[in-house]
Amino acid sequence: MAAWTRNRILPLVALAPLALAACQTGGQPNRTLTGAGIGAVGGAAAGAIIDDDERGRGALIGAGAGALLGGAVGAYMDNQQAQLTQDLQGTGATVQRQGDVLYVQLPADVTFGFDQYDIQPQFIGSLSQVASTLAKYDQTVIDVTGHTDSTGDFDYNQRLSEERANSVANFLVANGVARQRILPRGAGESFPIMTNETEAGRQANRRVEMQIRPVTQ
Repeated sequence: MAAWTRNRILPLVALAPLALAACQTGGQPNRTLTGAGIGAVGGAAAGAIIDDDERGRGALIGAGAGALLGGAVGAYMDNQQAQLTQDLQGTGATVQRQGDVLYVQLPADVTFGFDQYDIQPQFIGSLSQVASTLAKYDQTVIDVTGHTDSTGDFDYNQRLSEERANSVANFLVANGVARQRILPRGAGESFPIMTNETEAGRQANRRVEMQIRPVTQ
């Protein structure tokens, strides 16, 4: 298995038992996944791991960047995480790391207006800084996944999640990130990180997640 593919799959494998446990309540299936780590799994599962080492390498070749040497990955992702955390300080967005993968969670109430997919003016400055950082650390590929709560029509929620993912992806491209590196997708209401039975839970479930993965030689 190629190195980039292993980097993509291992974080999911490590968290799979937690995800399965969260999906069972009293022996009954439950679609609600709990915890920040499980939310990251949900975002990846929404894309069904459709891309592999060739996609990662092809994206970097198209963007004019090269793959990382294995020994350089840790420091590279450390530095990128620190910069992204600084970019998003005070916004309510979070940056987490699992292995060599960074997970950036953008709450919808920060990024978008209610039931909208245009980025809110007050968040443009911070997202511009994120784009600048991602453009600088160009030996990665970025999955952008939109999520909604379960309020309303399932198909409508799916479309809204796709529009929000595309909105963030297009913003990044417009601010210097090579399009080849970005894969936007919508997960609709399928991967909640909290219950949809409360307003706080629904608010948490309305989000866009970015998964930033290094491509290694």
